[in-house]
Amino acid sequence: MVSAYVITCCSTADMPYEYFQARQIPFVCFHFHMDGKEYPDDLGQSMSFEEFYSRIAAGAMPTTSQVNVGQFIDFFEPFLQEGKDILHLSLSSGLSGAYNSGCMAIEELKSKYPERKIYIVDTLAASSGYGLLVDAVADLRDQGKSIDEVYQWAENNKLRVHHWFFSTDLMHFKRGGRLSATSAIVGTVLNICPLMNVNHLGQLTPRKKIRGKKKVIGEMVKMMEEHADNGTQYSGKCFISNSACYEDARAVADLIEERFPNLDGPVKINSVGTVIGSHTGPGTVALFFFGSKRVD
Repeated sequence: MVSAYVITCCSTADMPYEYFQARQIPFVCFHFHMDGKEYPDDLGQSMSFEEFYSRIAAGAMPTTSQVNVGQFIDFFEPFLQEGKDILHLSLSSGLSGAYNSGCMAIEELKSKYPERKIYIVDTLAASSGYGLLVDAVADLRDQGKSIDEVYQWAENNKLRVHHWFFSTDLMHFKRGGRLSATSAIVGTVLNICPLMNVNHLGQLTPRKKIRGKKKVIGEMVKMMEEHADNGTQYSGKCFISNSACYEDARAVADLIEERFPNLDGPVKINSVGTVIGSHTGPGTVALFFFGSKRVD
């Protein structure tokens, strides 16, 4: 059945390019700048993730730019011209101004296409956590739910998407100004792996300082045991994203698949995309699942 509406998102949902093609979910690209050149954040098409993270490891410091109002209008308008309504899920407003730009574009387009429904959701999510919400919404679309039903479901459930992540490369956070030089050096010497999450405002929040990768992996999985729907009987999907540290991501996935026997399929491991990865650098593993409502 061909849907009367289209679900769209930004490239920062960090799902594979082939996934969006198969699910018929168009995405609009953020951009990143590296070594004097601009590239679209097109999920590894213009620059492979391997090359991107290798260049960062060699000292490159990429910067990023969000989707602006004009780019959103150019992205949305062809669907409206085709007679399609639009449900757009946006990267967290706690991390980017893209949501505000999307709102401005939609207000302009509503006056031009008053007969069309155009909804935007501030997902308060990022990377494959954002992707997890997009995936759930696409499932509802495929079940025949209306755009109004799917929009309301997304608004009601977006804070149930949990994000837990750690990084083993504190020096990149220091280079990007997100961690003091002293904290980065001390943390590296002491083998500190900060465990962080995304709060109810969609902002990155440090939660615990843990010594050693094995311990932080165990603590991350423990957070899933505490917060996932039905605890270890969780029967939903689980996504992981990683920035050039697949082995660490696989270690997390193996532990989850061992402790959560009722998962909806194997844990899906994705790459952290070039825009999110410009801020995290290599060495980040992030875990995403549905659970209790985030309240802080």
